[in-house]
Amino acid sequence: MARAARCGWCGRGALLAFAAWTAGWVLVAALLLRAHPGVLSERCTDEKSRRILAALCRDYQGGWLVGDLCEDVCGAGELLYQRCLYYERGKKVLQAQWRGRPVVLKSKREAFSSFPALDLLEVEAGQGAQGVPEAELLLVVAGEVKNTLGLELPNSSMGPLWPGHRGPGWRRQLASAWSLLQQEEYVYFSLLQDLSHHVLPVLGSCGHFYAVEYLAAGSPRHSALFPLDEAAPRGGRAQARAISHIALSFLDMVSHFENDFSHRLHLCDIKPENFAIRSDFTVVAIDVDMAFFEPKMREILEQNCTVDEDCNFFDCFSRCDLRINKCGAQRVNSNLQVICDKMFRHWFSSLPRTSAVSFPLRLQLQQAVWECASLEGLTQSSWRAAPHVFWKLRRLLQAMLKELQEVEE
Repeated sequence: MARAARCGWCGRGALLAFAAWTAGWVLVAALLLRAHPGVLSERCTDEKSRRILAALCRDYQGGWLVGDLCEDVCGAGELLYQRCLYYERGKKVLQAQWRGRPVVLKSKREAFSSFPALDLLEVEAGQGAQGVPEAELLLVVAGEVKNTLGLELPNSSMGPLWPGHRGPGWRRQLASAWSLLQQEEYVYFSLLQDLSHHVLPVLGSCGHFYAVEYLAAGSPRHSALFPLDEAAPRGGRAQARAISHIALSFLDMVSHFENDFSHRLHLCDIKPENFAIRSDFTVVAIDVDMAFFEPKMREILEQNCTVDEDCNFFDCFSRCDLRINKCGAQRVNSNLQVICDKMFRHWFSSLPRTSAVSFPLRLQLQQAVWECASLEGLTQSSWRAAPHVFWKLRRLLQAMLKELQEVEE
């Protein structure tokens, strides 16, 4: 009997061990897929993209969704599909021409029906003309925004996300707005477009798809990380000047995201592909799926751990407190450190002698970039040292531009 009981416990123990092993591998697989989304990315084809837009237009013509771009997409032919840019983890990104202007159409999911419906819409339908009070609907919208951003925003700031006053097509407007509200990037772009020239403004929407300006993204395949053919067709001094302007704009963006909002904005996926450069060398974040304000960032980082590496969330790092096996809620690196590591190192680790920048200045810039990019000795309060490095880099980049200008004169 005792042996049978022991065997029963052995069986339960083996089952628990197997469950723990399975859960561990599921977690590892999920993290790997998030870090390398291309593993499950669909093939990006024109045929499928056209089918997606055709389905969008059927839903519009069937009265399920609305938007200020719908008629141009589905009726007037003012928004013309050009090519598929990429599909990633369900997200669809398409390039189009809108009234002669290149734009990008984006949606987190392919079909309008795949977004969970707003329960209050059913209540609204059952209450006739009176409907659900606007204050109640705004409360639900504010809750969704808080879930996305980790911030409580006043109703007065909900303008870009709110469909407007009741009228013809109100329920379709609300359903369409709700599908957009469930897309983190759309929420960021909409709320920040009047506050920052470093993010893309939303140009319009149709159902669950929204349009932003098309800008050529950066890529490791470019020698300067970003296409500079027009700004620096011959390389040399022109390219050095362009890179200096771009680097200064990155610093401006860092300062802006650090200081100009109610909470610091953290970028946890910094790579050339997620940025673009305007003709005046302004850096623009074109993909903010992995951007988080401070409250949300703390919530993400504060996880269980056994080693420091458990506290790395893509480009956002924390440290493991081994006394309680908990990651610190404070990020120990910064947007600046990652930009120095992934962008500035590429540009300034070996400036060519032909760039007309003096050797002492080149050396100082290289040392400053190394200091900025280094992860050595990071602590919970390391971010306090960032202003020193920031102003050093800014001063050296301005000096570099001055030397290049003097040579040209």
